[in-house]
Amino acid sequence: MRILYGVQGTGNGHIARARIMAAAFAHRDDFQVDFVFSGRDTDKYFDMDVFGNYRTFQGLTFITSHGRVDNIATVKSNNFSQLIKDVRHFDVSGYDLLINDFEPITAWAAKRAGLPSISISHQACFSYPVPKAGDGVLNKLILKYFAPTQVQLGVHWFHFNQPIVPPFVADERIARPTKSHVLVYLPFEHIDDIRLMLEPLTEQQFICYHPAIKGHFQNRHISWHPPSKKGFQHDLQHCNGVIANGGFELSSEALHLGKKLLIKPLHGQFEQLSNVLTLDKMGLCHTLFQLDTDIVEEWLDAPENEAIQFPQDPSLLINWLKNGDLHDTQTLCDALWAEVQYGDKTKERLLALAI
Repeated sequence: MRILYGVQGTGNGHIARARIMAAAFAHRDDFQVDFVFSGRDTDKYFDMDVFGNYRTFQGLTFITSHGRVDNIATVKSNNFSQLIKDVRHFDVSGYDLLINDFEPITAWAAKRAGLPSISISHQACFSYPVPKAGDGVLNKLILKYFAPTQVQLGVHWFHFNQPIVPPFVADERIARPTKSHVLVYLPFEHIDDIRLMLEPLTEQQFICYHPAIKGHFQNRHISWHPPSKKGFQHDLQHCNGVIANGGFELSSEALHLGKKLLIKPLHGQFEQLSNVLTLDKMGLCHTLFQLDTDIVEEWLDAPENEAIQFPQDPSLLINWLKNGDLHDTQTLCDALWAEVQYGDKTKERLLALAI
């Protein structure tokens, strides 16, 4: 079976999800998978070996400034004529299926050619009645037309009785994490703003990853690092909490490892605001709507989260794709949610919310 796999390259969450799928596909000789990424400059991708001979395109992305989406800069920075050209020239012949994670070029190319297609993405959740914040007309149009596919299979922390599967998280929980630091990943915030927030908290060690950092350096109790998959995963395992924007994948990894969360959603970003709403309903995060030292200090004393056991191996999903009945999602969803184990407090919260 020959699969075209389109991945949104803005942010690292989509890529992290695709890495798990790519590693699983690599163990199968009944699949040939070609990966396509868009939304990021080609030289800004890192740790991409698992994807083999992947291709990149300009695609579409959003521009941020000091923790909020800059709509005017976003429109100006995107080359829509190039997007249309790339869609028209993208050859999908020879493929049996498109798997799409919010990537517009492959989605529209598949739609034009009539190639069977399925979205397996967090964004696909928002096609269904799940908790949403800031759900305006523009967001509905983006979700419908940005990367359209024939079938939408969502990925979320709970199924909400919809065609939604749990996230796959590859990390095993280590037996004795040091819990010596707080991990900070706020890529949409300015470095100076992060520093000013953390500087007064001298009794706490912070490890900060940021795409604007070019090399590691230490500033008293704050350690700064450039993007690194290996380094980040190590520091995530050993941290005693995570301060992050409202992206889906990092929160999933933190929940899987039982790390407490302080989430600062990107202003004006529907997905992140909705993620915070869901986490709050499930009692799994504290929220930071602006960079505030006092809130961080209070959160440092908060208890740990109960770990949520998410599935690690996507073989069930891959076998389901091979069977070819993409509209029969119930059997797949039931099997994957049977692998999820919530802590007692989270179960009680879900029951109390009647979800």
